[in-house]
Amino acid sequence: MELTIVGIDIAKKKFDVALLLGKKGKSGIFHNTPDGFAMFALWLTTRHGVECAHVCMEATGTYGEKLALYLHRAGHVVSVVNPAKIKGFAQSELSRTKTDKADAALIARFCRAMRPEAWQPPAPEVKKLQALVRRLEELNGMLTQEKNRLATADEVVKPSIEEVILVLQERIKHLRQLISEHIDGDPGLCSKRDLLESIPCIGPTTSAMVLAEFGDVERFGDARHMASFCGLTPRHRQSGSSVRGKSRLSKTGSSRIRRALYMPALSAIRYNPVIIAFRKRLLANGKSKMVIVGAIMRKLVHIIFGVLRSGRPFDPAIAAAA
Repeated sequence: MELTIVGIDIAKKKFDVALLLGKKGKSGIFHNTPDGFAMFALWLTTRHGVECAHVCMEATGTYGEKLALYLHRAGHVVSVVNPAKIKGFAQSELSRTKTDKADAALIARFCRAMRPEAWQPPAPEVKKLQALVRRLEELNGMLTQEKNRLATADEVVKPSIEEVILVLQERIKHLRQLISEHIDGDPGLCSKRDLLESIPCIGPTTSAMVLAEFGDVERFGDARHMASFCGLTPRHRQSGSSVRGKSRLSKTGSSRIRRALYMPALSAIRYNPVIIAFRKRLLANGKSKMVIVGAIMRKLVHIIFGVLRSGRPFDPAIAAAA
């Protein structure tokens, strides 16, 4: 049975809905709150007779996570797609209208045409780890900001900034301890962390981020799919004989993973034998330094996929072919 299509444009306080039902379709606006979720569910079932729908929304940070989970638990098929895909679809339609209502209708048409894969919520232990890791990332960002302020601050405010820095450092230390205890307390996460940290240059911070953001590695068909999720696949610009632009990372994926893998990639250049040999080949082929770093990050994702999928620690012979 073909499911009714629903597109949702999500915002912080509300979400717009487009229901493809008949020729004209229906639209609505609801609060982005639990009460709003319930009103939306009633709107679907009692007003339009829709018991099960294919609901599509963009991956827009934390604004849509609770709604996606609510709809998934209610038995709907939910797709959470990269906004770049919606943007590309809009360009293919030569769409010029940009309103929340129009965006919801656009997302619905995308869902009907492309049939994106169903979203699966992360396991509870992964969801908790994700919350802890993302909070740690926020605190580290705040600490960097305060340290930058301290460098140029007037003497009268330096004590205040130093006090905030000390508090942040204590909070960061405590949060790292919570992350470590959470992983230690879950056999599955603990086993995967040990596998990840068997890879030279992957430490506790990176392994926690990988476990939090990747979730179950089985949801990726292969290592290339995993690299695409991170936005680490190359984007080529070549057409005929006149257009030969430089290849760049697509960056249409998880920026958190890219940030988390950047420093390990630089470390791997010095300490990971597989990466050292890989870099030498790229240098011999005339690749630039930044292209090489991007390729190394992608190589690390392939190695990560290999150890998690196989359940075996890092093996240089196997990793060299990844």
